[in-house]
Amino acid sequence: MLRKLSLWSFAALLTAFVAVSSALAQGGPVRGEVKLTKADGTVVPVADAVVEAFRTDTNKGSMPSAKTNKRGEFSFVQFRAGETYALSVSAPGISPIVEPGVKAGRENIVINVKEGDGKKLTEAEVRQAVAGAIGSPTGELTAEQKKALAEQQAKIAEVEAKNKKIEQTNAVITRTLQEGNEAFNAKNWDVAIAKYTEGVAAEPDFVGSAPVLLNNKGAALRERAVIRYNQSIKAADAAAKVEGFKSVKADLAEAAESHNRSWTLLKNAQPTDFTDPKVKEAQIAAALAGGRDTFRLMAQTEQVDDTKLEFAKAMIPAYIATETDPAKKESAMLILADIYRVAGDSNNAIAEYRKVLETSPESLDAMSGLGLSLVNAGYINNDKAQLQEGSNILQKFATAAPDTHKYKNDAVALIENLKAEQKITPQKAPATRRKN
Repeated sequence: MLRKLSLWSFAALLTAFVAVSSALAQGGPVRGEVKLTKADGTVVPVADAVVEAFRTDTNKGSMPSAKTNKRGEFSFVQFRAGETYALSVSAPGISPIVEPGVKAGRENIVINVKEGDGKKLTEAEVRQAVAGAIGSPTGELTAEQKKALAEQQAKIAEVEAKNKKIEQTNAVITRTLQEGNEAFNAKNWDVAIAKYTEGVAAEPDFVGSAPVLLNNKGAALRERAVIRYNQSIKAADAAAKVEGFKSVKADLAEAAESHNRSWTLLKNAQPTDFTDPKVKEAQIAAALAGGRDTFRLMAQTEQVDDTKLEFAKAMIPAYIATETDPAKKESAMLILADIYRVAGDSNNAIAEYRKVLETSPESLDAMSGLGLSLVNAGYINNDKAQLQEGSNILQKFATAAPDTHKYKNDAVALIENLKAEQKITPQKAPATRRKN
């Protein structure tokens, strides 16, 4: 019976999701200075001027006001990314003025004012000024100004609709991630898979959430596949056993697809999609490790969906390239070889098992896999040389392997069949040269 695998740390994944979401929500400071041009032409800084910020990509919203220092400088710690503001400046002895189109990260703003009555504009007057009525903030709008105001309001409505959709999508993603994690921890695999699927569907290409949800979904699918496999091998009814194995194959195929999709999204992500490269690296590692575990289960259960072989061909070498532990590298190489063997692709299986034996000549798993694949290819190709080499390697394996090895009995039986049917007797296989 198969031992169930532990899920990739949900705390780490949730932290990664929150980190990406927070990074995307950040903005930047806004700084500038206010200068007064006097009637005699001299320019001086305006101290103690009040600088108010009104959001203009929606019909409402403002930031806490700022005040200029003795050098006429003002500063807002942070405006949110994607939002647009108008700055309204007022102070005793100057005419009020509005600076439109201010966004996060804008610095070195210079606002030039003139002498005046010190009037302070209301929010409504500021918005009217932005619409084009700055010349008479309390007067009647002209036809052109009304047209400009209508166009601005239409744009604001469009932005608000988009923002509402984003808020709704984020709410779905946050909810499904939480509910999926709770179901996973409760070992309710069906609900966990459904919740993660719902979360991915809300924003399938968003690298801030989809990879996390896809990796979690893959882990839940593997857990369900293990349960179904253990139930199937115990089933007394042959039809139930067959149906059970079909469901195992389907779950593992979907898990492979989920991890591959996660990996693909992350590979194609832009550098600006992540403020911290380590978040991206951690999620790529999770996707590749999830793929490795899924393909290992495919080989162990012998439930390989041939349509997912391309994922294994790409993901396992990518995992090996990033893995620093030699033992884990070798384990992954064996998984790829086993996947080919179970899928009936003996030629590729032979090539991959030989790679393992180059560095680990005494690997029993590689020897048994290579011997079985050579014999299978020999029968298919009617190739006596392959049958002989397969017999030689299987004999070497059977001599060294403990009786508990899962392929020991198969190897011994196959050697006897080759003797009886093909008149092929094992010969001492030449020692495999270890690759340095």
